Amino acid sequence: MNVLTRHFRRSSEDAFEYLKELEAEDLELGDYEARLQQPFLTRIVKPMGERGFNAIRSLTPSSYLDSVHKKLLLAGLASTVRAEEFVTAQAALTGLMAAAALAIVLLAHPPTSKAILYLVLLPTMGALFPSAWLNRKVAERKDMILRDLPDTLDLLAISVEAGMGFEGALEVVCQNFTSPLADEFSRTLREMELGLPRRDAFQNLKRRTEVPELSNFVLALLQADALGIPIGRVLKTQAAEMRSKRRQWARERAGKLPVKIMFPLVAFIFPAVLVIVLGPAGSSISKALR
Repeated sequence: MNVLTRHFRRSSEDAFEYLKELEAEDLELGDYEARLQQPFLTRIVKPMGERGFNAIRSLTPSSYLDSVHKKLLLAGLASTVRAEEFVTAQAALTGLMAAAALAIVLLAHPPTSKAILYLVLLPTMGALFPSAWLNRKVAERKDMILRDLPDTLDLLAISVEAGMGFEGALEVVCQNFTSPLADEFSRTLREMELGLPRRDAFQNLKRRTEVPELSNFVLALLQADALGIPIGRVLKTQAAEMRSKRRQWARERAGKLPVKIMFPLVAFIFPAVLVIVLGPAGSSISKALR
């Protein structure tokens, strides 16, 4: 009986292993079919792009990659675009513009001076356009943070004076504002919830924004935390100071308006006024001279 039982167990184990092998083959066949059903870009172009991506990353200086990563961080794009991907796109655009310039020269046969201009200008534009776009994104985000800072500080001060803790006040700000500053405060709050000290979390906030007014607020907050000064008093003072600075910014921009409006006046409005005023006089003068 023992021999028969052992033989039965061995045959059942062999059958089980055979079924597992068949199942594995079915899975491999299913993966292959699923890969065939993927789009052409995913199956062919993406691996080729990854090879080119690795080649460009190895040729790019690390200092340039660090500077691009810092700009992406300041623009709020570091979570969606890597520095290596941005540099690869920049190189691809430069190559595309160079190919376009070469095609124009070969097909249109322009003069030598224009051909040199095309061959130099178009690749330069392709190389500089992504950097200019990224710099504009950084400037726009800093301006949005600066514009929302006074209202955010007011809400923080009101929440703390109402009896809430500082972290609770930050959460109120994140719930009531949809802006880059609220996103940064939300990230700072998550860092503190994960165990990062408040000082380090706010130093990271300074590093991610590089807005002088926000850096001054963070410095005042950390000093108050170190010296034991009530945070509500610091927030109230900072909010009043930011409101005063916002009034100064409004006055400064209003003072620049006359200078800015002079160019459209001279270019578009004055010629029309001159035509309307001097047109009848010019026609009468021409009739008198006849």
